[in-house]
Amino acid sequence: MCGQERIAALYKDGERFTAWPLRVTWQPTEGETQVLVWAPKSLFKRAVKRNRLRRLMREAYRLNQDILSSHCLLAFNYIDKEEQPYETIEKAVCKALKKISGK
Repeated sequence: MCGQERIAALYKDGERFTAWPLRVTWQPTEGETQVLVWAPKSLFKRAVKRNRLRRLMREAYRLNQDILSSHCLLAFNYIDKEEQPYETIEKAVCKALKKISGK
């Protein structure tokens, strides 16, 4: 997802919930589904760690995007202070997508 206005609107008007270690913000939309993944510099100073976490979140979404039945804007924010293994991140992404699909 790109565009400051769209991202600001998502965080302002979207619904939020936590699927540990992710905070998920989402908003239904008419267009196609767009995803934003974010790992904060304040928690992970090294870019290598941030990039790895973003890559893991994107891969988990890519493999499980068929769970999502509607079009929406999604933001996955990594909130844990420790790096978690891929299995934990994938479970959190699946849990989030199922919760969104249920609404």
